[in-house]
Amino acid sequence: MVDLTVPHPYLLFVGEITFARYAKTAFGLVEWASERCVGEFATSRSAVTTGLPRMTLAEAKNRGARSLVIGVAPIGGAIGNAWIPTLVEAMEVGLDLVSGMHTRLGSVPALAAAAARTGRRLIDVREPPAGLTVGTGRKRTGQRLLTVGTDCALGKKYTALSLTREFKKRGVDVDFRATGQTGILIAGGGIPIDAVVADFIAGAAESLSPSSIVLSSSIRGAGPPEIRINFVSS
Repeated sequence: MVDLTVPHPYLLFVGEITFARYAKTAFGLVEWASERCVGEFATSRSAVTTGLPRMTLAEAKNRGARSLVIGVAPIGGAIGNAWIPTLVEAMEVGLDLVSGMHTRLGSVPALAAAAARTGRRLIDVREPPAGLTVGTGRKRTGQRLLTVGTDCALGKKYTALSLTREFKKRGVDVDFRATGQTGILIAGGGIPIDAVVADFIAGAAESLSPSSIVLSSSIRGAGPPEIRINFVSS
């Protein structure tokens, strides 16, 4: 499992997105990690809003923001060319960049050059850990609950997180194991299943939710990952 350390507070980038489902990362962070979010940044007045204060990059930096998180996930997961000047400016004002897109930040020449020039970090959440193996199929101790659905942005992660929260209220030893970019940012770790080579997906799921003496845990993600109790979301 990848342990992720992302400097916060976050400024959430919603760009020009007008359809809330395409801003699921921003909405997920506001819902489940609001204490780490300082505001949102839009490139269009008509862009969707999470309800956070809308800020300029400089304003967010002055209010303590440390990272600009790309909070949108349009079909295809590419970084739009129109976003690049804003992302470069974010680094110039002192913010690290965080992305769960399929396009790696460092693969965009202008972003790589700006990061080298400013000393800011490019943090790609959708980067699976090295050394994943094929699945073994061996029975593991502990309990798991997997949430699945027929499409993206249907509520799998919210279901797993809600179950995790309610079990904890009842004194049950549970945790949430993330398999998608938003869940990884919320949980601080996980494996982005849709970035794993198919041969190693089963092994990744086993690695994410290994044998455990706990009663339960939960997993949610972007594909068929699992919960220990793990609550696993997919």
